[in-house]
Amino acid sequence: MSESDEDVRVVSAGREIAAEAGVVFELIADPHQQPRWDGNENLVEVVAGQRVREVGDVFGMRITQGGIRDNHVVEFEEGRLIAWLPAEQGGDVLGHLWRWEVEALGPGRSRVTHTYDWSKLTDENRFPKARATTSDRLLASVDRLAEVAESGR
Repeated sequence: MSESDEDVRVVSAGREIAAEAGVVFELIADPHQQPRWDGNENLVEVVAGQRVREVGDVFGMRITQGGIRDNHVVEFEEGRLIAWLPAEQGGDVLGHLWRWEVEALGPGRSRVTHTYDWSKLTDENRFPKARATTSDRLLASVDRLAEVAESGR
């Protein structure tokens, strides 16, 4: 028995990037950099100085729909892993998780995997947008991240 596309609540995408893992991770862990490579075109602005350092950190960002999101870091390993749960500003987490994993492959090479998990999202009004966040959309972010990391900009 296979799941229909509507039942898939965890999607991921990844690829190799011609950049050091530390360079790639820094672009992810510094939220101020994220609008440069967001493939979902969901971010408008992120205030500088919010570099993630540990589980429990919260960083805010203004999204294209006009609101501000607080992102609660729930997984963190310096140079390798970061994941957060979004919430409306000052509110409870919404139940969907964004995860980035970076693996060093050797000098000047790394592999990045981006995962979106909405298996704990309960607000049915958010389901259409969650369903629209496909692996292709995640890969767009990974591709843009690769472009920035590889260019050294």
